[in-house]
Amino acid sequence: MSRKVLLGIGIGVVVLLVIAAGAAFLYVSNNLHYFDRDMRRVNKAGYREKMADIDEGHISYIEGPKSGPALLLIHGQTGEKYNYAPALPELAKHFHVFAVDCYGHGSSSHDPVKYSNVAQGEDLLDFIKNVIGEPALVSGHSSGGIISAYLAASGSGWVRGVLFEDPPFFTLSLPRTKSTWNWVDLASSTHSFLASGESDWILYSVEQNRTWSFFGKAKDKLLGQARSYHAKHPDEPIKWAWLPPLMNETFRAMPQYDPRFGDVFYNGEWEKGFDLEAALASIQVPCIYEKSEAKVDASGILMGATSDVEAAKARGLMKDVAFYTDNKMHSWHWQDPKDFVKRLLELEARAGR
Repeated sequence: MSRKVLLGIGIGVVVLLVIAAGAAFLYVSNNLHYFDRDMRRVNKAGYREKMADIDEGHISYIEGPKSGPALLLIHGQTGEKYNYAPALPELAKHFHVFAVDCYGHGSSSHDPVKYSNVAQGEDLLDFIKNVIGEPALVSGHSSGGIISAYLAASGSGWVRGVLFEDPPFFTLSLPRTKSTWNWVDLASSTHSFLASGESDWILYSVEQNRTWSFFGKAKDKLLGQARSYHAKHPDEPIKWAWLPPLMNETFRAMPQYDPRFGDVFYNGEWEKGFDLEAALASIQVPCIYEKSEAKVDASGILMGATSDVEAAKARGLMKDVAFYTDNKMHSWHWQDPKDFVKRLLELEARAGR
């Protein structure tokens, strides 16, 4: 083989290595810095962080520019207001957006007195009346969807329409909840953490997370990376360079999450004083209900928010509802923000008739 051919092969190998190294760098950079990128877009869109004092509670929220009708975004458990970051810039073109931190999350009050659907719902209704100051569309993700049901049922004239994003309809009550992913994973880990006397919730939440059961032999290595990262950055969310943004987003807000909030799902206190069936039946405004796929594993655990049977029951109770299913797992607004915005525009069109 001539020197010229060998040189050509060598150059080709070098080029391939450079391309591979560049691709690896971009992949890792995206995994570690996706949130910083999203936040630059959020800030550019004109959102500002604010605080509202309501009934001895403090609700942290962000407000976007006045580009349309009022829209209230309510995140799910372990999230916070910036979990909506991928959708916020586009939403700012169509709505006057308010995204809140629920109690026990982010910068809002960490007060167990407020850790029930009724208490959070009452204060968010007050928020609509006195901070937003006009009737609003409401979008609630996961447990935020249960809060949205309270608002729609109790906020006569103040809620124009509701988007339910994969809420746990009829799966939070004992004993049913014991066969759901939320109970065997997050609710149980918060309960065991509080009983253990441990003080490091950030690391504990990662080590006890049941998602690692899907990682096989890689579990120990990834947990080792988590411990190493946490040792260097003890007050920050744990990140993995080689795991995609969705996995890192799962734990991003954990440093600002109060495990006492999760414990109310373990002991049933979250639903105290709230009749979901009656609430859904009383809603008079248009609704959109988006349900993600939820299978049952070999041990009988519901791997999602709500079964098809329970979802059908919820739909049957609502008077004016459009129903959609998807395979986007649980955080539809985060995984497909364009479709999320599309549904909210659809809801606005129906509410404005």
